[in-house]
Amino acid sequence: MKNCDLIIKNAQQLVTCASNKKAKKGKEMLDVGIIKNGAVAISDGSIIGLGTTDELLKEFDSKNQIDANGKSVTPSFVECHTHIVYAGNRIDEFELKIKGADYLEILESGGGIISTVEKTRKASLDELVEQSRNRLDKMLELGVSTCEVKTGYGLDTETELKMLEAIALLDKSHRIDLIPTFLPAHAIPPEWKRKEDEFTDLICSEMLPKAMNWFENSHFYKQEKSHIFIDVFCEKSAFNLEQSQKVIKTGKKLGFKIKAHVDEFTNLGCAKFAIENNATSIDHLDATSIDEIKLLAESDTVGIVTPTVNFNFGSTEFADARKMVDMGCALAVSTDYNPGSAPCPSLQNAMAISCRYQKLLPAEALNAVTINSAYAIGQEKYLGSIEIGKKADLLILKTNDYREICYEFGGNFVEKVVKNGEVIIG
Repeated sequence: MKNCDLIIKNAQQLVTCASNKKAKKGKEMLDVGIIKNGAVAISDGSIIGLGTTDELLKEFDSKNQIDANGKSVTPSFVECHTHIVYAGNRIDEFELKIKGADYLEILESGGGIISTVEKTRKASLDELVEQSRNRLDKMLELGVSTCEVKTGYGLDTETELKMLEAIALLDKSHRIDLIPTFLPAHAIPPEWKRKEDEFTDLICSEMLPKAMNWFENSHFYKQEKSHIFIDVFCEKSAFNLEQSQKVIKTGKKLGFKIKAHVDEFTNLGCAKFAIENNATSIDHLDATSIDEIKLLAESDTVGIVTPTVNFNFGSTEFADARKMVDMGCALAVSTDYNPGSAPCPSLQNAMAISCRYQKLLPAEALNAVTINSAYAIGQEKYLGSIEIGKKADLLILKTNDYREICYEFGGNFVEKVVKNGEVIIG
């Protein structure tokens, strides 16, 4: 009999979301790997055994045991696309949208991202950390244990680096693990209006090298999971295709991994370019063409959809996630938690919306916020599924059927959050 630190036993459903060493595509997304009356053995923060409760208790013993009778146990959620480091809010713009103003109109008039940029530039590092910590607290209670976080509300070298420092301080102090993404190519700041090419040159010649230097001197660089992403918003009133290509090429040459905001409102052709440059993910995909979906399906790039954005806009038009899955893409789902287009901390709500408006089945939605989201941020070796050797980042849910997360929306099914083998919520 082997002793371990913790055993979770008698789970009505142990939902492993295990994959075959790759992101799930097509029909694979229907398989969530359920073990009925399941159990997990944990030591030193990692999963060392799993199976039915009867099988596992013959092999492992522990003074610490959690009886999950009548509950579902799943991997904790992985949030693969957020903008949670910022100052202030955009409640006034929320009212403008209700009155009929659209996103691009607000952006062109100096609102949107630019209004958050003004507040973020003025905020101290401590203020940024404190405000963002509150957002992470909400996400943790809702089941997120790992979160990608972007810069992009500085749009000058000093503030973009300040945002990276805020991400680092939060990663050190908060129980959620953070993955940094550098996004200076998020919008054109007012001082660079009609000088978009020159601003792109500044990003490539100054901001990206300084960000990589920051990363190489940060605690992130010393971690086994070490990497940093570069991202770009290829869209009208943001960065055109040529500018986006320059940012991606420069970032790749400097050693960044690649992400790209593409096709949120208009298709400018960046999806194809990002995939051809081995992007880890391309995100939004509302206006992505059939040919680009085929290219995505043939690649290792993960497509990230953000249904909470469309919901927040009051739209009935969503990225065609159903078609993407049916055509063989690896799909992930995110909240895109941010102050303007998606002030939503709940991946559970994102799953519920994706089922209703994008016609994902609950199994596909769960795989999309666990194992495929882990692939979308390059963390698949460590998390996203309940498998031997992975981190013991788990949820115990207040339901005997995981599908209820998608069926009943607006609440929180998380009873306990287990992080690195330790119960930290519940």
